[in-house]
Amino acid sequence: MRIHNHTKHLMIIICCVVVSIFPFSMAKADDFSSISSQATGQTVYFNAWGGSPAINAYIRWVGKRVEEDYGITLVHVKLTETAGAVTRILAEKASGKVSGGSVDLIWINGENFATMKNNGLLQSADWVSGLPNFALTNPEKLPGIISDFGTPTDGLESPWGRAQLVFGYDSAYVATPPISAEMLAKWIKNNPGQFSYPKPPDFTGTSFLKQILLEVSPDRSVFSKPADQADIDQALMPLWQWLDQVHPYLWRSGKAFPANYTALVQLLGDGEISIAMAFNPTEFSNGISQGILPDTVRTYIHDDGTLANVHFVAIPFNAAAPEAAQVVANFLLSPEAQIHKADTAIWGDPTVLDLSKVSASDQAAFMALPRGVATLSETDLGLTLAEPHPSWVGVIEREWARRYTGQ
Repeated sequence: MRIHNHTKHLMIIICCVVVSIFPFSMAKADDFSSISSQATGQTVYFNAWGGSPAINAYIRWVGKRVEEDYGITLVHVKLTETAGAVTRILAEKASGKVSGGSVDLIWINGENFATMKNNGLLQSADWVSGLPNFALTNPEKLPGIISDFGTPTDGLESPWGRAQLVFGYDSAYVATPPISAEMLAKWIKNNPGQFSYPKPPDFTGTSFLKQILLEVSPDRSVFSKPADQADIDQALMPLWQWLDQVHPYLWRSGKAFPANYTALVQLLGDGEISIAMAFNPTEFSNGISQGILPDTVRTYIHDDGTLANVHFVAIPFNAAAPEAAQVVANFLLSPEAQIHKADTAIWGDPTVLDLSKVSASDQAAFMALPRGVATLSETDLGLTLAEPHPSWVGVIEREWARRYTGQ
């Protein structure tokens, strides 16, 4: 059969289009298969916050699974502050250690991600889009997957879970929880010693400060831009005014603070305070099931919404086992790992996957997960506040320490 020239040209164009669309994804799959092969036998030093027994147990489970499936050894390097690991990686770069670094994978987001990205401390190329399970996410529905506190991720960190600030209260002592910064200030004054927040730079403690700041500020838009573009003293003054009026009425008169949200939740369980907070909607249901909290604890958010974001894992520029780190990141995005993590009996961290993209059986597994007696519905969690630009974190923490600890 004779084929005319214009028909040949059309066929060539079609072939090019097909090759550019379909074999590209298959090539990525082939690339990841090669990466998985290289990862066998490697050890991944996963630097992640170690302050939650439930999260630590989940990471141990991940380690068992990646060892079974990929022959990878996962070592959880437990951090008290993520910034400490970032500083260590920065020091390695300054000393010229361009390979064999001490960190292979790091749990990160917000200011720490911005710091690593801006200082060239991350793998320089987009590796996330090559993860097979990243295709199960949907950045259009959840923009935070590709924009971390306003900083484009550019494929340099892989989404792991979602979080939103929620408040937990003991309904045996609090009939009507205060659902705004203004109402909370009044409640604290009327209930001295019954409220506290984690000491910044603890993530949840700083998040609470940002929450109050956004609520009491006359113009929130200033915080969507870098801090150096604003009159910092003027912008933060409403926060300091709010804190100044409530600190004398806090737990221990505001002269001491819990080290982290785990310690804060324990105070709620011990009856020392009546309202606590966490950046996990299921934290309080978990506490009830674990016997840490009484079954009278319930949760709420403020009527104007609360802070919400996505958290990630990233690979440093000098990781000793970057291939295995990618395999672990891909496993963390698998329906199996996301279902296990979303289970309130395990961790209760919300999934970053688009359920319409997973199999029917995985959808059913997600839907069958118990929410917990103290966990708000997705509708109740619908009101969210956007995170400020990451540059505000250091400013807030520094000024808070100067004002309230004399440091």
